[in-house]
Amino acid sequence: MYRSHTCGELNSSHINTEVTLAGWVQKSRDKGFMNWVDLRDRYGITQLIFDESRTEKSVFEAAKTLGREFVIQVKGTVIEREAKNKNIPTGDIEILVSELTILNAAQLPPFTIEDETDGGEDIRMKYRYLDIRRNPVKNSLIFRHKVAMEVRNYLSKQGFCEIETPYLIKSTPEGARDFVVPSRMNEGQFYALPQSPQTFKQLLMVGGMDKYFQIVKCFRDEDLRADRQPEFTQIDCEMAFVEQEDILNVFEGLTRHLLKEIKGIEVDKFPRITYDYAMKTYGNDKPDIRFDMKFGELNAVAQHKDFPVFNSAELVVGIAVPGCASYSRKEIDALIDWIKRPQIGATGMVYVKYELDGSLKSSVDKFYDEADLKKWAEITNAKPGDLILILSGKADKTRTQLSALRMEVATRLGLRKPDEFAPLWVVDFPLLEWDEDSQRYHAMHHPFTSPKPEDMQLIETEPGKVRANAYDMVLNGNEIGGGSIRIHDRDLQSRMFSLLGFTPEQAENQFGFLMNAFQFGAPPHGGLAFGLDRLVAILGGQETIRDFIAFPKNNSGRDVMIDAPSTIDEAQLKELHIKLDLK
Repeated sequence: MYRSHTCGELNSSHINTEVTLAGWVQKSRDKGFMNWVDLRDRYGITQLIFDESRTEKSVFEAAKTLGREFVIQVKGTVIEREAKNKNIPTGDIEILVSELTILNAAQLPPFTIEDETDGGEDIRMKYRYLDIRRNPVKNSLIFRHKVAMEVRNYLSKQGFCEIETPYLIKSTPEGARDFVVPSRMNEGQFYALPQSPQTFKQLLMVGGMDKYFQIVKCFRDEDLRADRQPEFTQIDCEMAFVEQEDILNVFEGLTRHLLKEIKGIEVDKFPRITYDYAMKTYGNDKPDIRFDMKFGELNAVAQHKDFPVFNSAELVVGIAVPGCASYSRKEIDALIDWIKRPQIGATGMVYVKYELDGSLKSSVDKFYDEADLKKWAEITNAKPGDLILILSGKADKTRTQLSALRMEVATRLGLRKPDEFAPLWVVDFPLLEWDEDSQRYHAMHHPFTSPKPEDMQLIETEPGKVRANAYDMVLNGNEIGGGSIRIHDRDLQSRMFSLLGFTPEQAENQFGFLMNAFQFGAPPHGGLAFGLDRLVAILGGQETIRDFIAFPKNNSGRDVMIDAPSTIDEAQLKELHIKLDLK
């Protein structure tokens, strides 16, 4: 064996025990007659001691040649450490080394393998295998493993079967762009990598596998925004003979289980709000409810005076920021500058200070008296000591801007606490959304989402008002999962394809296999998919997913470690019947 113990398990109970350890040299401290080496593996750090008076000369001299990240094996005796280190589990002991074997010498790494490293993100991505040796990344990957295991345990106990679905599938026109894979054996034809296993899990329901799940890779060739990956992992689930309530209960249970087992937190309530309420109250469909600051619409009490900015606006809306009436003009100007950034796009902001003595002062005192401002305070639920921030303009754009401001202010005030968890369901999404560019409806979720039964009569006459039998789970301002009750009737599915602009021929060509399956007794079914990367990051108290993925891509979708994507040679292209046009 290369080791009898790991570098994280020895303690004072092992004193006088002969042990063999193996790992990487974290650092060494040569004091001339004494040399200490910190030996690291995945499990921790153990201090080694090479003593000129007690260590064989050849071993003592060899220890002086050790550099950072050398891979070594040592044999020795566990002894009590004189200067104990209470910060590590092995801090009461050290190993008096009798034998040293250098298993592999190492070049000096391009950044320090420490919790707080001197390496920037680009260099750490290039040498990701070194970055993984650092505790923050290593622990994040272990944390991801624990979450995945708890998911599997919970769903298995609920009667779900984990079933694999294909990675080489057919390209479909809805959603993001597909990654395509040429077929050498079928000239001029291509597979696509799945954006999700959507149709396959529905076919599994037709096949009678009434509780399916899979922790599965998905692929989308889309322009990457911050913290997105072209390949990502879903906890993909589907159930037959269920209604929406059944699915919400099961996956509420899964989320409650993860919070308890992983974080030791009990969560009783999962509030449910409609999409319309979320948009009107928070300005987005994934609200962070760890703090308040709900929107107050002020049109009725702000458009009666001679203030053209408000009078010409489709929406005047504000939020009450707790305890910030004491903000200086400089602090308020900083917020105004923030919302004027191109990413937000607001042209200005009105503010009201609700002083502790009950008086109100605003940036528009010229137009509004204190009685007006009192009404604004009532509608935004402001209290003495609060600061009211108000935006106006086109309704949708203004809500989006105020939502961003709400989140920014909450971040600055420390209200988005990573150790607090506030899950909720958002339900009753629109089934369709109108696209001005293509002048047609698109499915807000996907073409297989069932309409609400009570809205079915609106499909032909007022399709924009039809609500979907769909739901999203939101955790701390992030959508961590979403799903729907699916269409299981061929005729309704045909109507949906027609509404989305598919000709009968196109629908048959793209989804004929699914439509045909519906003719052979498809059960009512529905499901949900969690984004595992995002879920793990939030449970881990982080906003970014990259450190919870072993080998992530950068913001351009490149793996800078292996330099992918890359070109392939002419012989491969010829074999695939592909000619490149790089003009």
